[in-house]
Amino acid sequence: MNRKNLPLLMMLIAGAIMCIISYVQNYTILAKLVSLFVVLLVFYLLGGVLVWTLNYFDRQNEERLKEEGEVIEKEGESTEEENQSEGERGEKE
Repeated sequence: MNRKNLPLLMMLIAGAIMCIISYVQNYTILAKLVSLFVVLLVFYLLGGVLVWTLNYFDRQNEERLKEEGEVIEKEGESTEEENQSEGERGEKE
């Protein structure tokens, strides 16, 4: 999943909502600009943290699946060896 643009999307949506709210509340131009800057900065940082967290969980899941795949392969190899040893016993008898 492409998460590269998630912080930007969050920031722009929050900025649009802030613009509407500040317009309805009749803020001064300076108050609108300061509040918009703070909202954009905060939501960009929150989006970055969210992307980092999701990527971290994906890496953990990939490692777990990789380890499970190795365990399954090792179990498959041991059963093959057991089958071969049983076949050799059957030939000897």
